[in-house]
Amino acid sequence: MTELKIQHSLTLTHLLSKGAKLNFVMVTTDSLGKSIHKSQQAASKHLLELETNQFIERIISGRNISVKITPKGFSEIVKLSMALQKSLDSSPSHVELKGTIVSGMGEGAYYMSLKGYTQQFKSKINYIPFPGTLNVRLDKKVYQEAIKQFNGFDGTTIEGFSDGKRTYGWVKCFHAKINKSIDCELIILERTHHDDSVIELISKVCIRKSGKLKDGSLVTIKIQTIL
Repeated sequence: MTELKIQHSLTLTHLLSKGAKLNFVMVTTDSLGKSIHKSQQAASKHLLELETNQFIERIISGRNISVKITPKGFSEIVKLSMALQKSLDSSPSHVELKGTIVSGMGEGAYYMSLKGYTQQFKSKINYIPFPGTLNVRLDKKVYQEAIKQFNGFDGTTIEGFSDGKRTYGWVKCFHAKINKSIDCELIILERTHHDDSVIELISKVCIRKSGKLKDGSLVTIKIQTIL
């Protein structure tokens, strides 16, 4: 039994979106090529191969081409959909990073102690953090790239506020564990002096003391994702 080739899945999916499950639909190889980001020649070849393997039926009348997906073709789309859903459902719910503890600028203790933040921390993450943040430098590019995606995740948002003299930016929190033992939160700040090579963590305890950590200590951080 011939199985659907990966390179043909987009073509078949596009045809399905046009209503080709139950009806013959008009297509041109030029428009099909643009839709699947292939050349006109590649699109034409896809249709020919799909027809040869009985995934579609074609009716050609002059320059007009009408296409309908066969039961066999639709069955292959369903199988692909189920396989993708299974993979999505079983994907890890955390991101793992590794880095080295470094000293910060000492500003974390001040900001994390502001009443505008502590009241929200108490209600939203159920504790007031130990004054200060733990700074971890991500030495490898792969981890620096991985951390960027958290800018697009929801997390638990601590809203920005104003004390009448100045305004303070929002903070997004993501629950994490350091070295599989210390509960903490990765914080993404609206305003920060750090680039993507340094992340900041907060906890209800002094992380350095609890984990017997110091500058230069290597740590592994597992961060829960909220999409």
